[in-house]
Amino acid sequence: MPDPRAPRLCVLIDADNVPAQYAEAIFEEIASLGEASVRRIYGDWSATRLNAWARKVAALGLVADQQFSNTKGKNASDIGLVIAAMDFLHSRLFDGFVLVSSDSDFTRLAARIREQGLDVFGIGEQKTPEAFRMACKRFIYVENL
Repeated sequence: MPDPRAPRLCVLIDADNVPAQYAEAIFEEIASLGEASVRRIYGDWSATRLNAWARKVAALGLVADQQFSNTKGKNASDIGLVIAAMDFLHSRLFDGFVLVSSDSDFTRLAARIREQGLDVFGIGEQKTPEAFRMACKRFIYVENL
């Protein structure tokens, strides 16, 4: 049973930008931060490159959000994640967010959430650009998990 005093966290994962091999370790780390009340993962699930993540969805209690890549090089998954984040932010149900990505596209999102007084924890690879890392209250490298 979750600790009723634990911070309620909204976990949003960019499946295109963090390897699935770290999935279990990521959620162990998140458990040390609070309760992962929402667990969403974004990607084009018709793409074979996400098969490793697809195998982990049910086991980790994730809700997979389908974002078709209609045009090569476009970031439909990123846009879907940002829209959901803003909806969750305005619901006022959460104490913080965990953005799992190595993509600097989420820098402004992290800053916007923090402007509302909520904590943002980033989790991604060491290659993650400094701007995104610094926009988070704390950034955790998957290689260290």
